[in-house]
Amino acid sequence: MELTLLGTGAPEGLPRPDCPCAACASATGDDVRAATALLVDGVLLLDLTPGAAFAAARAGRTLSGVRQVLLSHPQDGPAMEHPAGLPAAGRVPEGRELALLGGHRVRAIAMDSPGSGYEVTGPDGKRLLYLPPGGAPAGLDHPEPYDMVVADVVDRPDALARLRAAGAVDASTDVLAVHLDHDVPPGAELRRRLAAAGARTVPDGTTVVVGEFHAVPDLPRRTLVLGGARSGKSVEAERRLESFPEVLYVATGGGREGDAEWAARVGLHRERRPSSWRTEETCELAPLLTADGPPLLVDCLSLWLTDAMDRVGAWDDATWASGGERALRERMAELVAAVRGTRRTVVAVSNEVGSGVVPATAAGRRFRDELGRLNAAFASECEHVLLVVAGQALTLRG
Repeated sequence: MELTLLGTGAPEGLPRPDCPCAACASATGDDVRAATALLVDGVLLLDLTPGAAFAAARAGRTLSGVRQVLLSHPQDGPAMEHPAGLPAAGRVPEGRELALLGGHRVRAIAMDSPGSGYEVTGPDGKRLLYLPPGGAPAGLDHPEPYDMVVADVVDRPDALARLRAAGAVDASTDVLAVHLDHDVPPGAELRRRLAAAGARTVPDGTTVVVGEFHAVPDLPRRTLVLGGARSGKSVEAERRLESFPEVLYVATGGGREGDAEWAARVGLHRERRPSSWRTEETCELAPLLTADGPPLLVDCLSLWLTDAMDRVGAWDDATWASGGERALRERMAELVAAVRGTRRTVVAVSNEVGSGVVPATAAGRRFRDELGRLNAAFASECEHVLLVVAGQALTLRG
């Protein structure tokens, strides 16, 4: 089954008409995207968009053989053009199946928002799932993995998480991101975010073969996200795991009774995390890293270090000199060894303090130095290391 992507953008396209934002201004070349429309084997058109006939011609295809046109979402963009000779556009009722003369079968999937998802099975038995913009499946009764999923990965990463949880997406599924809008800058930043979700994108006019092997983006097993205060490092870390169905969020800060400001910070973190994620407040990271289980998000290593220094009495100069330093080094080495040996997906957050002012106290300078050592040792065991500055993620490794 061949799939030609006549467009891969949001309903208004990318760049949006008359939009002055930086993402639209930088969308040039292959990053220019018409509204998403898919041509399947030249006989099935999923979503009829402005200029579909010209888009097909540019891709070396024609719409003359199309026997069925299906819409996946309300057409809120520019007025829809209906090329001469095309059948009228329609929808398949939820849960119903449509059989085409060429051997294709189309089944409508229930969605959690207005629109229709379509499961397309080709004459060769390959299976494709196409989801509308802003939509996620409301339920799946066919848990076998799809060969290809074409969906709104950027705006609805939870849709991909649901599919993974149901067994409809596995490591062999080719995930293509479409309905791309100006929510994220195009180019390298878009590819980086999609790679974190195990997805990819292609330029408009690309033809792909459903079920053909394609090397999916390599998901790093261990990632360290560094950044200063309010740099966006926690948001970046959470973004890297938002397409996974289960995540264990490890909060090393714990609770601070009577501290209203700290409680407000914790509440904001919890509100933006998916409801399917679990939270565990602990600084015992080594046992979690050595155990099997879902991905871990550790936030953050600087608070873990604060707890570790508390335990060994590292703030007191005399205790530090008489064994506290050695005890802290042993605890740090245990954590680094656990990171090296872990089989879990891990994303850890830590503060980058090396560029700040020199602390005024010996204890403050000790903490800064030890955090620098911990970050360096932890980073050496990670496949991917990021530095977040002003909300922008800079790749240091991977």
